[in-house]
Amino acid sequence: MKSLLTNEGHQDIKSRLEKLNENSERQWGKMTVGQMAWHCQYPLKLAIENRENSSKGNWFIKTFFKKSLYNDKPWRKNLPTAPQLKAKQPKEFKAEFDKLKTLVDEFAKLDLRENWYPHPSFGEFTKEQWGQLEYKHLDHHLKQFGV
Repeated sequence: MKSLLTNEGHQDIKSRLEKLNENSERQWGKMTVGQMAWHCQYPLKLAIENRENSSKGNWFIKTFFKKSLYNDKPWRKNLPTAPQLKAKQPKEFKAEFDKLKTLVDEFAKLDLRENWYPHPSFGEFTKEQWGQLEYKHLDHHLKQFGV
């Protein structure tokens, strides 16, 4: 499984991001490319900020869904999105794209971080699992837009 914490995974995501533009068409789902760029920022911010949280996560999600977040099996199309991660308003592509690229680079620099707080919904992840999760999420949405 590729990871955003490796040079290979980081460069792969960066080169694919550069293939997007404001006219990129989705292959499935409802998001525009600007909304997708906005949506993909949250998981990266969550990992970068690495805040302690009191949530223990949802046992059902942790038991039945967590491993799918960082394994090699691609996510299916049209997975449900948490309400707070749905872009309800139009998003300007260039502004959101620039923020996303910056966050991708910031996350990739965390390869030496040792202490990772648990994800508020999914619980504990190793550093490797965080890198795989971030790569897989971005990969899923880049495929959604044909790159």
